[in-house]
Amino acid sequence: MNPTRTTGTTAGTTPDPAAGAHRVDVAVVGGGPAGLSAAVTLARSLRSVVVIDAGEPRNAPAEGAHNLLGREGVSPHELLTAGRREATGYGAEVRPGRVTAVRRVEDGFALDVAALEGTSGVGGPTPVHARRVLLATGLVDELPDVPGVRELWGRDVIHCPYCHGYEVRGRRIGVLGTGPNALHQVLLLRQLSDDVTLFLHTAPEPDDAAWEQLAALGVRVVEGRVARLAVEGGASGTGSGGGPARLAGVVLEDGTTLDVGAVAVAPRFVARGELFEQLGGALEDHAMGGRFVPVDARGATALPGVWAAGNTSDLSAMVGASAAAGVMAGAQINAELVAEDAARAVERRRAPFSARTEAEPRPAHP
Repeated sequence: MNPTRTTGTTAGTTPDPAAGAHRVDVAVVGGGPAGLSAAVTLARSLRSVVVIDAGEPRNAPAEGAHNLLGREGVSPHELLTAGRREATGYGAEVRPGRVTAVRRVEDGFALDVAALEGTSGVGGPTPVHARRVLLATGLVDELPDVPGVRELWGRDVIHCPYCHGYEVRGRRIGVLGTGPNALHQVLLLRQLSDDVTLFLHTAPEPDDAAWEQLAALGVRVVEGRVARLAVEGGASGTGSGGGPARLAGVVLEDGTTLDVGAVAVAPRFVARGELFEQLGGALEDHAMGGRFVPVDARGATALPGVWAAGNTSDLSAMVGASAAAGVMAGAQINAELVAEDAARAVERRRAPFSARTEAEPRPAHP
């Protein structure tokens, strides 16, 4: 007997006349590197998949994405544009929109999708019915509450030495201490500059071993709180001239200003997990702070049919790692659906003749 391929698994979406919805194999929530990579993987396996993207990439302020083999330094906008083109080229649908609600229904999930302002589809939520859901919604960087940090975020204010450290190499680098991880940041950045200053701010007092390390490496330590980052240029800057806002120094509470060319901070990473919680899941606290959606090695959550990839489940994942997680999750979702389709085919074959079974869609030979 020849192998069969079930109908409804070809790329693209099929309208559901009963509910006015789209019925797909997989709904991917989030159109970043993880979500788009999963969509490419699924569409290449002839799965119907829709990517619902709210257009809020975490790395939008950055000039480039790094440590990405073959695309080193590519702008985030260019990378996502190429990813959308590749996904739709295999038949996936990429829909601008925001998933406002998700609930479990018979044979899958129902997602309510609100159109984004300025896009088509305004006039109420557009539902999607999917057999599986992949959450690739990313995370939110909760930045230190210091004026100037948000204005300079992704340019002169960084958090990851591997993502942006090379771009500030050789500068006077300040580390804004807000937790015990500050010393680790100092050591990594000291590899990139001979002039590193630790602003203790709200970080705990270093122990004797840490003080010795800092002294041996020539790292200056400034006690007391930081009042703000001095910003010049740009719409929110205090200086004159056009162009983006730039860092002009670190201002302490006593008014002292220290000249630095870049500042490293440690945000609190919190996964966008509202949809996971709607389905009954619970975010977990990370040992280094923040919260994430827990998954197994395949990317599956504890909720049947619900998967997560990228920064949603791995707070430290860079662009390449997020894309790889999307590929693996997509492959595992397809494998699970393949097994489910085969089991259903066996049930149909074993079922006695009836008007109902005759009315069901029949497998199509490739």
